[in-house]
Amino acid sequence: MGGGVKRIAVLGSTGSIGQQTLEVGRIFSNRFRIVGLGAGKNSKLLSEQIREFQPRIISFQGTEEGLQPDNLPSDVATPQSATVEEIASHPDVDIVVIATSGKAGLAPTLAAIRAGKHVALANKEVLVMAGAIVMAEAKQHKVEITPVDSEHSAIWQCLRGEHRDEVVRLILTASGGPFLRHSMNRLAEITPEQALKHPTWKMGRKVTIDSATLMNKGMEIIEAHWLFGLPLQSIDVVVHPESIVHSMVEFADGSVKAQLSQPDMRLPIQYAITYPERLPNPQLPRMNFDRPTSLNFEPPDMAKFPCLRIAREAAERAGTYPAVLCAADEVAVELFLSHRIGFLDIARLVEQALEHHRSVSQPSLDEIWAADAWAREYAAKWRPE
Repeated sequence: MGGGVKRIAVLGSTGSIGQQTLEVGRIFSNRFRIVGLGAGKNSKLLSEQIREFQPRIISFQGTEEGLQPDNLPSDVATPQSATVEEIASHPDVDIVVIATSGKAGLAPTLAAIRAGKHVALANKEVLVMAGAIVMAEAKQHKVEITPVDSEHSAIWQCLRGEHRDEVVRLILTASGGPFLRHSMNRLAEITPEQALKHPTWKMGRKVTIDSATLMNKGMEIIEAHWLFGLPLQSIDVVVHPESIVHSMVEFADGSVKAQLSQPDMRLPIQYAITYPERLPNPQLPRMNFDRPTSLNFEPPDMAKFPCLRIAREAAERAGTYPAVLCAADEVAVELFLSHRIGFLDIARLVEQALEHHRSVSQPSLDEIWAADAWAREYAAKWRPE
């Protein structure tokens, strides 16, 4: 990374990844300046972030009356309100961290790319919905997209210094979520409260449910396909309950490289914004090989966790199917969290949305948005049989 202080905008600043990004910014305050914050409706936390980081620009989806920037220090200007797209493309921003979930990340990602910003991407749906468009824009504008997901960060790190034509397989690891050993009967009775308790990762509500269904891992297959340019059939998933090996790369000679670390999202966040440097961070947990350590791997159970198959099939069918996958899943997760459908209904809803969808091949951005809207309407009306 070039010299001088890098100016960062964090979109989704009050979510799990956003808050952890600000933790990294706090530790390296001599290297990074938080100049932009975008948040949903958590006015209390955003107000606290404004007071601490004193950003120049903010975007807030709630009512402005909910914010309390009036108790800013007297010598600090009240931040200017803007849309997330305006923050992402603002001339005072060097790095844009897309820490939102769902479709909300797509428009600001494209705005950042078109403005030539470094994009640190934590939002899976951006590349699942519109991977061809996003990567083409990034190539055209010579913008680097650095992955924040721990799995894609691991692959990215394993690929450093390697020849891409010698890569034969990417292996994404999955914790298996909290229900890895549950029977189908037990899965049918899962409550939202149980599903929100992930065994190894602290994440937002949407991604925690997606991890429990393995939809998260299905989307990561699609994301890896676009980020690293490998065909879908060269990307596999393996269950690794310890969440120590974050992903692996297999090469032509049979050698496999893996990236290991304690499960802590601050590490991939930090690497995404400090690349190509590795900065010492005393707050990150270290591996301890002085005590016995077991690393276990097993294939995923596709019968118990059909979302993995459903996502891969949507990717193989291409067109607007991946956009429908994202939108239907987003609605299904909300329905589950509000106790309106069961845990196993999430996969059923998404699969039926895909079956009823009339796809557009090589879609434009408008056609992707139209597919997204269709899928949301379909999913909102869906009822379990």
